[in-house]
Amino acid sequence: MDNQSNERSFILSGFNETMNFRVPLFSFTLLCYCVILFINISLVLLIVFDANLHEPMYILLSSFCINAIYGSTGFYPKFLSDLLSSSQTISYEGCLLQAFIMYSFGCCDLSILAVMAFDRYLAICRPLHYHSFMTKRRLSQLVCFSWLTPLCTFSINIVLTSKLRLCGINIQRVLCLNWLIVKLACPEADTFSNNISAYVIFIFYVSHGFFIMWTYMHLIKTCVRSRDDRLKFMQTCVPHLISLITFLSVIVFQYVYLRLDSTDLSQNLQNFIAIEFLIIPPVMNPLVYGFKLAKIRNRIFTLACVKDQVSLLEARTPTRYQTTS
Repeated sequence: MDNQSNERSFILSGFNETMNFRVPLFSFTLLCYCVILFINISLVLLIVFDANLHEPMYILLSSFCINAIYGSTGFYPKFLSDLLSSSQTISYEGCLLQAFIMYSFGCCDLSILAVMAFDRYLAICRPLHYHSFMTKRRLSQLVCFSWLTPLCTFSINIVLTSKLRLCGINIQRVLCLNWLIVKLACPEADTFSNNISAYVIFIFYVSHGFFIMWTYMHLIKTCVRSRDDRLKFMQTCVPHLISLITFLSVIVFQYVYLRLDSTDLSQNLQNFIAIEFLIIPPVMNPLVYGFKLAKIRNRIFTLACVKDQVSLLEARTPTRYQTTS
């Protein structure tokens, strides 16, 4: 790319080996995207329309699901259209936008997990202060923090990237990531500010991880003393812990792989590693919370039973009319 103003598109060369089986891959990806949308939207609507679920933990869970929809929508539609297209290109502006969505989605997840850990810490370790502290206003502030902080920090990062003069157009993946765009910068381009920004953001979100560890140290210490607290921990903290471990495993693996930039792996495996954070957490998190949290599980079963009863009544109604006639 000789100049940003002359060339305004990138080639996603990660698709080279996928074109041989584009139809089954398209079908699987479309199914995966539909499942992500269905289970996350269903959980959000369940929480919104059930007044009994208007509690901080469930509101944070709905924010978690909305973020999954946000991140998935930033990737899957473009990926599906590329599978059906003869040329896999993305505009310069579209690439920056996708990179922004991918990074803000990941960091939003970590911020929400940190706020959820803080909520559980207050509920179990400081139960007498929980309702006085976790007011609607405070909850709104925490939700805004978990969303606005990643959006603002990565806006700065993307602006810095947009100022770089680029000398390449080939992105060796099926999606755009900020680090991959920075790697295309010309040798004389100054990427110092990009590197500093990346390290500051990395340290900031690593501190989120340490904060979550701190809350769980106190949670475990408190739960050891009381059977009721242990029960509450198993019911509400285990789903959060599963989501946290899954998210951190996927992100750390993705970060290490991206930085090492190994070429020993097949292109298909490289593509899976690149997008696994858009497959595993968005599908698994709502399922884990849906089946583990008693209130949500009971509400789902209640709705299912009501639906079955309505279907049964509708099936019997014509028979009754026929008997009367």
